[in-house]
Amino acid sequence: MKRKLLLFLLPLACCCGQVRAQLTPERCYELARANYPLLRQQSLVERTEAFNLDNASKQWLPRLTLSGKASYQSDATEIPVHLPGINIEGLSKDQYQLMLEAQQNLWDGGAVRSQKQLAKAEADVERQQVEVNLYALRGRVNQLFFAILLQTAQLEENSLLSAQLHRNYRQVEAWKASGVANDADLDAVSVELVQARQDSVQISENREAYCRVLALLIGREAVSPSELVKPSAGQLAGMENRRPELSAYDLRSRQIDARLDALKANRRPQLGLFLQMAYGKPGLNMLENKFSPYAVGGIRLSWNISSFYTLKNDRNLLETSRASIETERETFLLNTRMETTQADIEARKWQKLMSDDEEVVRLRGNIRSSAEAKAANGTMTVTDMLREVTAEARARQTKVLHEIRYLTALYDRKYITNQP
Repeated sequence: MKRKLLLFLLPLACCCGQVRAQLTPERCYELARANYPLLRQQSLVERTEAFNLDNASKQWLPRLTLSGKASYQSDATEIPVHLPGINIEGLSKDQYQLMLEAQQNLWDGGAVRSQKQLAKAEADVERQQVEVNLYALRGRVNQLFFAILLQTAQLEENSLLSAQLHRNYRQVEAWKASGVANDADLDAVSVELVQARQDSVQISENREAYCRVLALLIGREAVSPSELVKPSAGQLAGMENRRPELSAYDLRSRQIDARLDALKANRRPQLGLFLQMAYGKPGLNMLENKFSPYAVGGIRLSWNISSFYTLKNDRNLLETSRASIETERETFLLNTRMETTQADIEARKWQKLMSDDEEVVRLRGNIRSSAEAKAANGTMTVTDMLREVTAEARARQTKVLHEIRYLTALYDRKYITNQP
């Protein structure tokens, strides 16, 4: 029963391992976004927005103010009447008051509504700015991902070159036995083998460094080059620009609209109820020179007319900020168009070069085979033959380089305009 269970689970485990092993650029985008600490900023923005909205709503609650004062004045009110036998005492020069005032808005001119709109607009801008910063991760993923693919392809081609050189070494040994080659010819092949081995070490170390950085970026302990899936060569992306920066500019412009609404609301009159409960000397009865409680209530209209002094300048400042945002947008679009044009030219260049790579590799292979035959017959030196062997290897490496560069250009083009 245990053996049957193991036989059932083993293929399933292998399949799960293979699914996990697949790392496409798109999958790396998702992992990098989820792993990046800045993503937590989104929840902080949500909390800040909730606090600001709650504070704005509480503006409708009664406002309580507790105040007190003690004063001494140089003179006090007296009744200028002197009657025989009657002593009318004037007010004391020292006076005291402790007051609790409650105010309830009935109409605020739209101030609370504008505060809520402004709080939402500011939160939208902050959220979108986080998205802009997170989107920049795609560019870093592209650089690392395709650098690893390129190093892997170069290692494979270098391995083919080493295998070819080992075959050539055995050929030269046979030629030496027949008197066609000598020890110097074997040394020439050995030098090329050592060079290939050194190149392999250098490429391997570079690839390992890229893998470690990519692992840190996507939140993995390690990334194996075998996990990376080389994407298929597609077509150039469309011209529509979907970058998150454009949405950020729109939201910043809406934020200016919200500030203008708040500016208008704060300059409207406000109407509310008030109730004052106090204890002081004197009370409401000014003729009674002693401590007494009292209360006053009513309706109050307030209008800060002096705020109109700066209304024009405040509006001009906000419109200037809007113009600055539009300038940034136009600058971004221009830079994006230039980058798009450059990326298109780059991609087409590699695509044209790729069209001849197969033929170059085929011809270089024929030349290498011919050189080996000539060297075997003694009509070409081993050094000249090795030159053709390395030339074929360079042709294969160039072919791989063009292919990876083309894929890189395609994904750079997608990144520039945020195309799927």
